[in-house]
Amino acid sequence: MMFQLHEKIRLPLDFPLLIAAAVISVATASSPTTVEGQTQFSVRFTREVHPRPFSGRVYVYFSRSEEPRRGPNWFRPEPMLAMDVENLPPGQSVELRAPESKDRPGDVQRPATLVFPKGLDARSLAGLKAQAVIRFNPLDREVGTGTGNGFSAAAVVPGGEGPMELVVDRTVGAAAIADTGWTKVFKVPSRLLTEFHGRPVELVAAVQLPPSYGTSPERRYPVIFEVPGFGGALRHGMKGTPYSPATGNGVEFIHVFLDPNCPLGHHVFADSENNGPVGRALVEEFLPALDLKFRTIASPAARFLTGHSSGGWSSLWLQVTYPDVFNGTWSTAPDPVDFRDFQRIDLSRVGENMYVDPAGARRPLARVGGKPILWYDDFARMEDVLGPGGQLHSFEAVFSPRGSDGRPRLIWERETGAVDAAVAETWKRYDIRLILEENWATLGPKLAGKLHVFMGDQDTFYLEGATKLLKGSLEKLGSDAVVEIHPGADHSTLMTEQLKARIPREMSERFLRMMPQDGAGNPIGAGR
Repeated sequence: MMFQLHEKIRLPLDFPLLIAAAVISVATASSPTTVEGQTQFSVRFTREVHPRPFSGRVYVYFSRSEEPRRGPNWFRPEPMLAMDVENLPPGQSVELRAPESKDRPGDVQRPATLVFPKGLDARSLAGLKAQAVIRFNPLDREVGTGTGNGFSAAAVVPGGEGPMELVVDRTVGAAAIADTGWTKVFKVPSRLLTEFHGRPVELVAAVQLPPSYGTSPERRYPVIFEVPGFGGALRHGMKGTPYSPATGNGVEFIHVFLDPNCPLGHHVFADSENNGPVGRALVEEFLPALDLKFRTIASPAARFLTGHSSGGWSSLWLQVTYPDVFNGTWSTAPDPVDFRDFQRIDLSRVGENMYVDPAGARRPLARVGGKPILWYDDFARMEDVLGPGGQLHSFEAVFSPRGSDGRPRLIWERETGAVDAAVAETWKRYDIRLILEENWATLGPKLAGKLHVFMGDQDTFYLEGATKLLKGSLEKLGSDAVVEIHPGADHSTLMTEQLKARIPREMSERFLRMMPQDGAGNPIGAGR
């Protein structure tokens, strides 16, 4: 799920879900049509920012903030317009038209503009700031802040006649991320992913070193691998201090903060038909390279996993999928771990709908203080306008097969919310509870002492139901897994200082049971 929601709201930014933005191909208008009122926005880009014709999505963001392109804020989304264009030359304008209250279906045939929110009236835009964005770089899941994407200056929307012109004459530069004294950027070229995508692909991480790393050159260390939630990126793992949790027993760890971003969102380190063999690349390519570069203990007994939200799901998935590679996961507020309760939606039930429940009530997607603040239908519409790379699209990209058009198959029909039962059936390959049940004879012994899951019973994104089902299933299987439901905790407040300290302490205790240390802090009998 979420990681740190768009940094204005300190909620974990990653909530789980599933699906994608419908991509609507639209031809560009060769000549703008002026309409009464300030309803059209004329967008063009200069040759300096993109010298060739462009095919892709063009946006106009609206906000009261200084730079609308930095949205949308999930919990307070503001209006957006978008249009897909083909071979738009530099200097030629395309017109995005906001609907007027007097419009009627079929009044005038114009190039289709994608609109959010669905009931947007052009009159409500007056006085807001408008900013155009062009998605020149489809490999960055971010839109308004994606490296290489173009944007215009922000300008206030007047209420006058004719189109408002927005000129895209600048691009987003690459963020400068440099090593610190304690944290190193570590990039591993992946042959597996490069062959899958037909372009160079790397696995990237921030490696944070422990206090004694520079003064004890012979010492080797166990490793904690952390997967952030949706929105978490390399920059969030760059620290200027050593990694030094209070374990109470002298154990020090190397901390590896894995970057899970990909063009279609958060790949959760699961092999998929759309994102490629990401899990295999981590285990077969990244881990050996890490052991060569840093003084790790190259043993499964010295590798531990953790993560929150989508990272919680990722860490649990990696432990279950590669039980002989890692020595335990401590997963917090994971995305749905049982698809019979995918944020209160039963994907196994025939006739299920993502937008309304069986009683016809509108389905909420998030809550604060027990009150719904996000709804499935609204959020899906927002992601449709944004295009690939959003939270819903991200999960669909992982769990769904690739369609004949080269895109992830949609699990629900975007207008009605009806679930496609055939696609839902394919999602079972990623249902962690189901995988455990069907393979327990093999997995059970390998996972003894390794599964730890923590969830609040008031999770912001309604994730507690699936975790409760997983808990019940593991108990019936006779597992020693620790699955805790914390009363009163939501997606953010679950992560108390006590829990954050407990996790590395329990990892260190398990490590010492598996690998006792000598007086110098080195595991007895542990080699490279």
